[in-house]
Amino acid sequence: MLRIENLRKQYGPVVALDDVDLTVSPGEIVAVMGPSGCGKSTLIRCVNRLTEPDQGIIYFQNQNVLALNNGELQKLRRKIGFIFQQFNLISRLSVAENVMFHLVLGGMERSQAVLRAEEALKKVGLEAASQRYPRELSGGEQQRVGIARALVTNPRLMLWDEPTASLDPILVAEVLEVMEELVQSTGTTMVIVTHEVSFALRVANRVVFMDQGRIVEEGPPQVVLEKPRSEIGLRYKKLLAS
Repeated sequence: MLRIENLRKQYGPVVALDDVDLTVSPGEIVAVMGPSGCGKSTLIRCVNRLTEPDQGIIYFQNQNVLALNNGELQKLRRKIGFIFQQFNLISRLSVAENVMFHLVLGGMERSQAVLRAEEALKKVGLEAASQRYPRELSGGEQQRVGIARALVTNPRLMLWDEPTASLDPILVAEVLEVMEELVQSTGTTMVIVTHEVSFALRVANRVVFMDQGRIVEEGPPQVVLEKPRSEIGLRYKKLLAS
C-alpha cells in the first residue's frame, strides 16, 4: 500500500531524514518511535506532502505521490487521514462543522456531509457534542474531534503524529482508548508516531525505531520492545519495565 525509498529531508545543516526506506502493507499497524527530533513526524508528513522531501520515492496505492499536481494531491489527501499533535480545529465552527468541513469544501452535499460527520463522531464517542464549539471541549475531546475529522473521508491510510503529545497525562488514556478501538474495529492501515510504549505493544503489528533521521531497528513489538538490538530500543524497553 505504501512504499518509501531513499527519502531524504534536510533543513539547513540538519538532516531530518537520511535515506529512509519503509514499506507498509494493507491493514498493517506500524508504530514509529524514537527520541524527539529523530525524524518521525517529518517522515509521515512527507507521505501526503505536508512536508516536501528533498529526494526519494513515495508510492501510495501505486501512485507516485511526488509526481502529483495540486489537484491530484488534494484527491490523494482524501484517502489519507492525518491526526495532528495540535488539534487544528477552526474555533468559529461547531464540532460537526469542523468534521465535515473538507467534505463540503470538496463538493459533497451538506445533508450527506452532516450524516457522515455524525457517523464519524459516533465512532469517537462525541455524537452528543456535535453542536458545541472547540472552546467548550477538553483537550482530549478536541483531539477526538480531530480523529473524527480524519475518519470522515473513510481513509485508506491514517497517519497519527503523536496524537497524545499535547494532552495532559490524565487525558492521554481517553484518546488512546479511542485509538485502540479504531485499530480493532476499522481494519484501516495506520502509521502511528507515538511515545506510548504499552500502547504500541498492544496494537502494533510492527514497531519502527528511528534515530538521527534513520530507521535503526524494526520488527514485531514483542521482539523489538522485549529483546531490542538498538540503543533506542533498549531505552524504550526500560520505559516498559518502569
